[in-house]
Amino acid sequence: MAETSFLDSLKRGAEKLLPARMRAGTAIVPVVRLHGAIGMATPFRPGITFAGLAKTLDRAFAVKGAKAVALVINSPGGSPVQSHLVYRRIRALAEEKERTVIAFVEDVAASGGYMLACAADEIVADPFSIVGSIGVVSAGFGFDKALEKLGIDRRVYTAGERKVILDPFQPEKPEDVKKLKALQKEVHERFVALVKERRGSVLAGPEKAVFSGEFWAAGQALEYGLVDAIGDMRTHLRARYGEKLITPLISSGGGLFGRRTPGVIGGRSPVGFEGPEGIGAGAAEAFVGIAEERALWSRFGL
Repeated sequence: MAETSFLDSLKRGAEKLLPARMRAGTAIVPVVRLHGAIGMATPFRPGITFAGLAKTLDRAFAVKGAKAVALVINSPGGSPVQSHLVYRRIRALAEEKERTVIAFVEDVAASGGYMLACAADEIVADPFSIVGSIGVVSAGFGFDKALEKLGIDRRVYTAGERKVILDPFQPEKPEDVKKLKALQKEVHERFVALVKERRGSVLAGPEKAVFSGEFWAAGQALEYGLVDAIGDMRTHLRARYGEKLITPLISSGGGLFGRRTPGVIGGRSPVGFEGPEGIGAGAAEAFVGIAEERALWSRFGL
């Protein structure tokens, strides 16, 4: 009896020397952060791109013995193509690895950010999260009157009469707007179909409202079936998988605890001023990107 007790004590002592993820009864849920505007990554402002996230997602779903994969989402949207590419990669990996995916919304999961959330089998939002904006928007400026006022003569030469459609330096044409709206309608219909495919069994709100491009706080989003629960990641996962839970952050630096920021386009200096262009080209591109991203966030009061 004393020998058995000693062996048990020795076993417990040896187990404490093991990394937490290797101890008996420990549940592992790797975490991937999806933060920022989609398709707008710059050296100054990390964002979400398929190229920047593909390997990170591969590593997250490759963690042995993981109970699920958690997505922490904080995005106002952006490129529909980049949103869909990341969405498809998540779904492909989830099916290949037979892994549950749970999305946790922070400040906002709107437009393309909500598309990313739809890649999960379950969506959990903070009580103060903003969710929705299932729509398509295009925005720009018209400079034709400014050019006229300044006496500037702009010269453009094209092969193809529709090559300069929606040129901001020319007066807006009804046929151009009609073309743009037709494109938006097609993209919107595909977005709606994707949401219905993933959330159709739980959607409860009136379609006219849900798919209008409007957005809501978490409580209304829950009532409409856009999210499944209100809470936070730690509490939700511990309630499901137990107190012996570890949630390693998977990033693009490699390994379970890589330090690089996911979604960042690599291969450039930290401030993006390399090459003969110097400060001018790099800074101008970065500042325009920051302004565009700021406009996306500001729609949601953030």
